[in-house]
Amino acid sequence: MSGVWGWFGGSAAKQKNNPKNAILALRSQLEMLQKRERHLQTQIDEQDALARKNVATNKNAAKLALKRKKGHEHSLEQTMGQIGTLEQQINAIESANINRETLAAMEKAGEAMKQIHGKLTPEKVDETMAKLQEQNALSEEIVEAMNSINIGNQVDEQDLEDELEALQQEELDQKMLETGTVPADAIQRMPAVANGEPKGKAPAIEEDDEEEELRKLQAEMMPNM
Repeated sequence: MSGVWGWFGGSAAKQKNNPKNAILALRSQLEMLQKRERHLQTQIDEQDALARKNVATNKNAAKLALKRKKGHEHSLEQTMGQIGTLEQQINAIESANINRETLAAMEKAGEAMKQIHGKLTPEKVDETMAKLQEQNALSEEIVEAMNSINIGNQVDEQDLEDELEALQQEELDQKMLETGTVPADAIQRMPAVANGEPKGKAPAIEEDDEEEELRKLQAEMMPNM
């Protein structure tokens, strides 16, 4: 029972080491049989030499040597058969042990993959990718919407028109001060009042006309002076 318990009972560690222990025992027995094989072969060679030596001089001695030779050859055949059996057992156990270890490693790999993947499935991957694409598209839409809004840079068109008109009027006033006349293109840009007359520098124009008339009058009077 102890041998059976050694193979099939005991702790998991002992069971794991059972194939290795069996292989060690088989190899030890195989080594002993191989030594026996070499010994028997030596005995066979010696008896063969003895029979050849006495074949002509001592027929009985030669016959006895051949008889012992036959016995050694029979033992050698048995030993070689046992050696072949042990070698087959060793190979079978080693192959089985390798298969078991390989299967255990594959099982561990499967458990590791299962732990890594968890509840991950192709459907969940597709769902996650779809959500990511949706969020990316939403992010791009938000960025585009934010870029289309110029916060703080909105300008009233009427304010622009008023400022432009003020600049034009300022330019007109400056030319009038420099030349004393109103440019033709400036007259077109002068704003009109309700009665159709220009506003702003009308008195200055009238003063220019009066000065012109005064100069003409002085010129007419100079010969009489």
